Amino acid sequence: MTVGASWEFVCCVTPSPAKGSSQINKMFGTVVVGVGIAGLARIRDLMNPMPSSPSEHLKLFGFVSRRSFGNINEAKQISLEDALRSKEIHAAFISTENRSHEETIRMFLEAGKHVLVEYPMALSAKAAHELWEMAEQKDKVLHVEHIELLTEEYKQLKKEVAGKDLVKGTLHFTGSVLDESKTGFPAFSGIARLTWLIDLFGDLTVTSATREKQKDKSYSRMTVHFQTANKKRLTWIEERGPGMRREKKINFCFTSGCLENLPQAPRSAVGLFMQDQNLFAKKLLGQVSKEELAAEKWRILRCLDLAEVIQQHCEQPEKICS
Repeated sequence: MTVGASWEFVCCVTPSPAKGSSQINKMFGTVVVGVGIAGLARIRDLMNPMPSSPSEHLKLFGFVSRRSFGNINEAKQISLEDALRSKEIHAAFISTENRSHEETIRMFLEAGKHVLVEYPMALSAKAAHELWEMAEQKDKVLHVEHIELLTEEYKQLKKEVAGKDLVKGTLHFTGSVLDESKTGFPAFSGIARLTWLIDLFGDLTVTSATREKQKDKSYSRMTVHFQTANKKRLTWIEERGPGMRREKKINFCFTSGCLENLPQAPRSAVGLFMQDQNLFAKKLLGQVSKEELAAEKWRILRCLDLAEVIQQHCEQPEKICS
């Protein structure tokens, strides 16, 4: 997830099936790497786990940042080297800029740590597959945050879509300008929207993708056309510019009618990052089924594969308006 942006999307690589009962009283020492909005939320939730939840098996030992903070609340700042070396730290929560996710995941996996990382896990499909293989070889959990799938709004949308026959659909996102040198190409920084489409409608094939940029106005619009397994058309628009309101609009048409507004749903009493943290802890404890893990792995890697295909389409050639 882009540091400093609001929340959005969640997944994972996990170790071989857990030792359920033998893990029941196990504690996992953790460190948070990066203290932007997401990192601060991680520190908060690790220091205040839900009672009687899997998160009670996580203990925060400190945080790592390039900036000097000293302490944040009662969490102490430690060096990256100490975090990698410490035998008391079993898992890292990576909340850095997108461009550094790959390198940081690799370092902690090589050090024998489990990893939770904000989306996207990497800015290339090749790197993502390599990291997943590394986690599996080392028998470590690699969990990719996708909290956009945990919102009550999305859960309600999924219920309304279930069982309906799609005719065509559009998902249109708008938001403020991002620094792509830090966040990556829009198909990667916006992968939460792609995850929605894959989760709702199954596997997709990119039929075309274009991108318009107006550099003088810091404006960007990426338009991607997909085809479902049943040859139905889906469109994803990712549009960003100064002052643009953060918003998602849908228009999904089914044989039974069209869904043109996101459903209204009350917020959950449990925060999104806490829900994600509980899921990560369940994986550490071996409480997630092989089937769920396999489906999650497929979805995450498939979305990253598609993001790379989209980028390749848009860059041959890129349309630039001055």
